[in-house]
Amino acid sequence: MYPNTQLFIDGQWCDAADGRTLPVFNPATGLEIGRLAHAGIADLDRALDAAQRGFDLWRKMPAAERATIMRRAGALMRERAEAIGQVLTLEQGKPLAEAKGEAMASADIIEWFAEEGRRVYGRIVPARNLAGQQMVLKEPVGPVAAFTPWNFPINQAVRKISAALATGCSIIVKAPEETPAAPAALVQAFVDAGVPAGVIGLVYGTPSQISEYLIPHPIIRKITFTGSTPVGKQLAALAGQHMKRVTMELGGHAPVIVCEDADVALAVKAAGAAKFRNAGQVCISPTRFLVHESIQDAFVEAFAAYAKGLKVGDGLQAGMQMGPLANDRRLDAMQQLTQDAVAKGAKIAAGGERIGTQGHFFAPTVLTHVPLDANVVNQEPFGPMAAVRSFSRLEDAIAEANRLPYGLAGYGFTRSLKNAHLLSQELQVGLLWINQPAMAWPEMPFGGVKDSGYGSEGGPEALEAYLATKSVSIINL
Repeated sequence: MYPNTQLFIDGQWCDAADGRTLPVFNPATGLEIGRLAHAGIADLDRALDAAQRGFDLWRKMPAAERATIMRRAGALMRERAEAIGQVLTLEQGKPLAEAKGEAMASADIIEWFAEEGRRVYGRIVPARNLAGQQMVLKEPVGPVAAFTPWNFPINQAVRKISAALATGCSIIVKAPEETPAAPAALVQAFVDAGVPAGVIGLVYGTPSQISEYLIPHPIIRKITFTGSTPVGKQLAALAGQHMKRVTMELGGHAPVIVCEDADVALAVKAAGAAKFRNAGQVCISPTRFLVHESIQDAFVEAFAAYAKGLKVGDGLQAGMQMGPLANDRRLDAMQQLTQDAVAKGAKIAAGGERIGTQGHFFAPTVLTHVPLDANVVNQEPFGPMAAVRSFSRLEDAIAEANRLPYGLAGYGFTRSLKNAHLLSQELQVGLLWINQPAMAWPEMPFGGVKDSGYGSEGGPEALEAYLATKSVSIINL
């Protein structure tokens, strides 16, 4: 069921020039399930040369023709979603329904960007000399280097590929080594839809070597990265040294403010679904729950019951609602965060321990009365763990939500329009959902503020980073 994964360079699937490979493991069993090609410098040089040729061809293709090809790719992703979902679950662990949903959602993203690319307009500016003409042109910036994470290997790659292709750019994707086959299936859909050779490249290998080689390279004109804040800062600094455009979608530690007048049942259902999706391995996952003191007990009781009721197991088994963590590092992190919080006075309302001895399963965890100095309150857990604290004044909850340097996502639950407006105006985040779980539609901006990055991976704003603005003034002689 699980394919070995090759590099995709200049329109061809190929092994690494030196034949190196890496193992791929199933996080539900811990067993090796396949191999992937490990790119070296020679492979990267080939990919760069191909990306330049691909850009020279793709940028000259009319936007309407590019859109037609992209829509075909979207249709293929829908047709293949079931098979791709199974591959994604095998390598990443998420339940099959989530994996299939990720493949299906990619089609929406591709189609939306395909149409938005047809609306990249310049403008005519009235000239001061009536014998002349003044124009503003929007042009593709050039070949792109994209770096994508393992938690959503299709979703994160497709946003970057679609924005690049919609604007006329070529792109080299450094996809995650832990989950290589799903993004390879995405690339295959674009290829089968008719994207010319060189327009898309796909490589795997040593992340630091690839980033340190691609980012400074003169062929690459734009960088897009999704991942941790520390790595993002390093790559942004490197890109800055070479005056490369950058989009950074980095880590978060999303606050959830449950107001005194909130619908507790709705808050538990919506925040619970968001919290334990993909075993909490989501950059916008709700993590810091700030609950009004008058409803704290009711919320914790219901939230703990929700967590305990989730079915956890191999994502390919029917009815599973949460799969394993991606690797043993995440498992160790969950155990350390739990131990630290309890040692500092927190109480375990649900979970708090590993499940079984095979695979990387950790129980959905709810911690209460968590002190401010506990690591889980200050460090992104990136796992199935929620830390609950109480507040008496909404202003205090907002201040606590804004205390950390993260500013990606936030959530609020209230029946009051006044409270909703206050949360909208005061929370320092790039994404805010009120009375609902996270819904990252392609037509909406997606990105953070502060240490959570800059730029957008969604909405019309996403295209701007892939476009150069040219001012043209002509005098008729």
